[in-house]
Amino acid sequence: MDAKTDELRAAHDVLAEWYVEHLDGVLDRMPIERAVLSLFCELTLAAELGRSVGDVGCGTGRLAPYLAAGGLSPRGVDLSPGMVRVAKRDYPDFDFDVADLRDLPFEDASLAGVVCWYSLIFLVPADRAIAFNELARVVKPGGYLVTAFKPGDGKVRRGGRSAGLGVEYDGYWLSSEEMEDRFTNAGFATVFRASRPVEEQEASTHDFLLARRT
Repeated sequence: MDAKTDELRAAHDVLAEWYVEHLDGVLDRMPIERAVLSLFCELTLAAELGRSVGDVGCGTGRLAPYLAAGGLSPRGVDLSPGMVRVAKRDYPDFDFDVADLRDLPFEDASLAGVVCWYSLIFLVPADRAIAFNELARVVKPGGYLVTAFKPGDGKVRRGGRSAGLGVEYDGYWLSSEEMEDRFTNAGFATVFRASRPVEEQEASTHDFLLARRT
């Protein structure tokens, strides 16, 4: 494992309990986010390719109950063993595993869809094509992918300091155009794009992209 990946993994091990405390129930207060996830669920079921979906970069596992309520069968993977530990503890009815976005533990074309909820914001430039192609590899033709992300200029920025736990890591906020181009080049076609304006105490807008595997 390279030094930056190790730093990212170690930082999120430390942040796992902090995320549990600060993100608990937050989806209930986010109607736009719920609407986007519900659209993903509806389109995935309508495609009749099965119910198995990957929650890639699942963090604490907080999306699993919502995806299941939408009729899907999610399996979460995350780089951080600490995140996976709390996900298994807090959501014991779901499957979670430690895995790297660049080498996913799914068979080719085995999933009806994939969720990448703020999990594509850590990719160094050299890893981006690898990661997007890996997502395309595991989704069945006609299946769907949905992602939420903070749009930006793609330059490196340090994250983690605001938690006050003494950890930092590199993040990259890709532009909406680059995000869409990356998915197109990997074999996805955009179905839906949206942006949520900045709210109080936020540093960025939030963008959403839903795409279909061609």
